[in-house]
Amino acid sequence: MLDESQLDTPDVLTRADTGGLLRGAAEAGARVRTAARQAHDVGIDALEPDGRPRSVLVAGHGSVTACAADLLEALGNGTVTVNLLQPTGALPVPGALRWTLPGWAGPLDLLLLASQTGDEPGLTALTDQAYRRGCTVVTVAPPRTPVAEAVTDTHGLAVPLAPGPSAPARPDGPLETSVHRTPATPGTLWAFLTPFLALTERLGLLSAPRDALDALADRLDAVAERCGPVVETHSNPAKTLATELSGALPLLWSEGPVAGAAARHCAGVLAARAGRPALTSPLPEAIDAHGRLLADTFAAGGAEDDFFRDRVETSESLHTRIVLLRERPPGANSAVVAARDLAHTRDTPLSELEPAEGSGPLEVAAELIATLDFASVYLALSARDAS
Repeated sequence: MLDESQLDTPDVLTRADTGGLLRGAAEAGARVRTAARQAHDVGIDALEPDGRPRSVLVAGHGSVTACAADLLEALGNGTVTVNLLQPTGALPVPGALRWTLPGWAGPLDLLLLASQTGDEPGLTALTDQAYRRGCTVVTVAPPRTPVAEAVTDTHGLAVPLAPGPSAPARPDGPLETSVHRTPATPGTLWAFLTPFLALTERLGLLSAPRDALDALADRLDAVAERCGPVVETHSNPAKTLATELSGALPLLWSEGPVAGAAARHCAGVLAARAGRPALTSPLPEAIDAHGRLLADTFAAGGAEDDFFRDRVETSESLHTRIVLLRERPPGANSAVVAARDLAHTRDTPLSELEPAEGSGPLEVAAELIATLDFASVYLALSARDAS
């Protein structure tokens, strides 16, 4: 069980945060503004597209690329198909990964490349494939890197990756090898997504005008203010969620496509960043898909408990906790009420996340994902300090 005193001691969190995770989460709004400005500087706002692409293909290393593709699909409301290209390779490291275009890809399709380092040989080779097929290619990558130069050399468009916090080198250890790399800092997702949003808005695939990007940045700033390390747990949504998820098997139940993307992103970062499992499912299917988990081995009330034991020093058995992620208040056709009733009937603890009323789709994504990112960071830092 997580010791809440750790979360309410900023010095402890700072000492444990050798990877700059909290700073990365706090700077997410700033990276949106920088990315939007850089997208404008390279001319995305001035593009005059000749029609819309048949499909959008997305390639890149890491969970942030998958989340960016997921959000583009969710925000597009079915106006275009977004396909995440899955890499192959002997090891899960950028230098060993290779991507291949589907056989049908050609001049009618748009390829988006997300590169944190700009030196992935597989993305450079994919750029050459796309050029030979006639695909339009846009990358977000550090400037003057092999990936960025390969795209510009083949008449594509390269947007500089908005820089994030510089993290000090971590000590060597079994989890710091090239095979087991820690995930990107939280703000990296928004540094990739923002130019992609500006581009797809210009192509008429979704609505993400500049004022919407500004609102996205403002909402990320607001979440960082509410969820930052100096805000105590009782009034901090992310710290509260982190304590609730400690010792739990989170069942991330979502309602709405953006909430679904947030749930899948959360499951990924909980595993990669905090070393904790989580399961996702959309409502109403989640009620059937995960129903047995509320009644059997992982049920919260399924095992006898010693009330007087030391809950900080003694490890607890894993129990289920439902986390409801919603985009808006539940309506007449919402399955949220049934989910709450099931949690009450099965004596299963329940957490709920919902953005402020009247939020636009990008603000919904910002509030849900940023809050979950902060929670995963607090869980990760607490584990490091305890070790």
